[in-house]
Amino acid sequence: MADKPTLTTSAGAPYVSNDTSKTAGPRGPVMLEDYQLIEKLAHQNRERIPERVVHAKGWGAQGTFTVTHDITKYTCAKVFSEIGKTTEVLSRWSTVAGEQGAADAERDVRGFSLKFYTEDGNWDMVGNNTPIFFVRDAYKFPDFIRTQKRHPKTNLRSPEAMFDFWAAQPESVHQVTILMSDRGIPVNPMHMNGYGSHTFSMWNANGERHWVKFHFKTQQGHKHYINSEAERLIGKTRESYQEDLFNAIEEGNFPKWTLYIQVMPEKEAETCGFNPFDLTKVWPHGQYPLVEVGELEMNRNVENYFQYIENAAYSPSNVVPGIGFSPDKMLQARVFSYADAHRYRLGTHYEALPANEAKNAKVNHYHKDGPMRFFTNDFGNPDAYYEPNQYDGPVANPTVAEPPLEIDGDMQRYKQETADEDFVQPRALFELFDDGQKQRLFDNMAAAMGPCSDSVMERWFAVLGRVHPDYEAGVRAAVKKASDVNAVPVTDDSPIEAAE
Repeated sequence: MADKPTLTTSAGAPYVSNDTSKTAGPRGPVMLEDYQLIEKLAHQNRERIPERVVHAKGWGAQGTFTVTHDITKYTCAKVFSEIGKTTEVLSRWSTVAGEQGAADAERDVRGFSLKFYTEDGNWDMVGNNTPIFFVRDAYKFPDFIRTQKRHPKTNLRSPEAMFDFWAAQPESVHQVTILMSDRGIPVNPMHMNGYGSHTFSMWNANGERHWVKFHFKTQQGHKHYINSEAERLIGKTRESYQEDLFNAIEEGNFPKWTLYIQVMPEKEAETCGFNPFDLTKVWPHGQYPLVEVGELEMNRNVENYFQYIENAAYSPSNVVPGIGFSPDKMLQARVFSYADAHRYRLGTHYEALPANEAKNAKVNHYHKDGPMRFFTNDFGNPDAYYEPNQYDGPVANPTVAEPPLEIDGDMQRYKQETADEDFVQPRALFELFDDGQKQRLFDNMAAAMGPCSDSVMERWFAVLGRVHPDYEAGVRAAVKKASDVNAVPVTDDSPIEAAE
């Protein structure tokens, strides 16, 4: 026993016993003064923090990003300052709808988030495994998420709610088509892409702004399950993603992605022929080809999942000089809502937790006190707790300012310019599918729609018909037939790549 460390309370006092309670006599009752027992029970009651409202089930790892191509003509961000530069990264992948106990291999969109620990502070790339999303305006985001969660009466998932909402929001049909296609159930995080999805901005040392899209292309190749395969897998394990990711890294099979960007000059947004800030649309690669940037490699499993993955707090608000936002309505809302979700879930000073603290930049701020002030945040200058002050406290640096953004237009609530515009890109995607891919799309959607009422089905059929008459007819026939899909594993989803 002498060579083992002494067990202590969280205050550092040694434990007398970790086996038996202090009692009045051998049979009790238990004494209230047994503070070690009280502390142990009280801590257990608080071991779980609220799960994320969205993206609750997740998997993650640590790794590095290495610059392989020069993009300094587009950005002055130091993370991209020179070829060969390496930056530490913390990743988290996730499903959208399921709770923490949900199965990994469900048909769902996957979150794809990266935290880059740069010398100018943390840059968070918070996206999905699809280049678009269901809605373009954050006013509808809470409503959409409620359709993905449990019905307040049945406490079950509600396909009726999902398709009722989508039928009333035709902009969703593009994302729903991808979700119900072969790409809807990735085999694991290693075999899917990641996208910033939103339009972001970059500016260079000369103050020239460009609009950009971020694409992380898997080097492992795309691989997806069909419904029947996923159902069999879930019957064996609900943790297939965690198992695959953890074991691959432990065995030295480090997954990699290549980062590309699409680039649009600032003024071209006014004349490009589509709204480049609409999250339900892709930028055609023929107009805006991919520009290679670097390589992401995830090569370390964290030592404590809760500390680094569950406590990881990603937010699009975390940008660094050289990378900024755009007029994308959903992005503008996420800049607030993500950070606010972390303040609620983790506490006021969530960015001081090990997973979120800046590793390569000096932190100086005037945020004081509040829950979770578990660190000294006077930064060695206790008199400088307000600003301005005479005590040489930290001050703003105007040299890192973003170039001014020109704004034109009257303030009001704007609708989509052309209603038919929401059907152009999903139509192009549908027409790229071969017969087998179309049939699986029909069958997957029919299976998802099975419990829906006739009225919801008819409204959704009307949306599909506006995309393409064959789309509506195919899903109608599949619903009527209501048959299971029996096919070989799908690894080729090139039409989706081509449609981007």
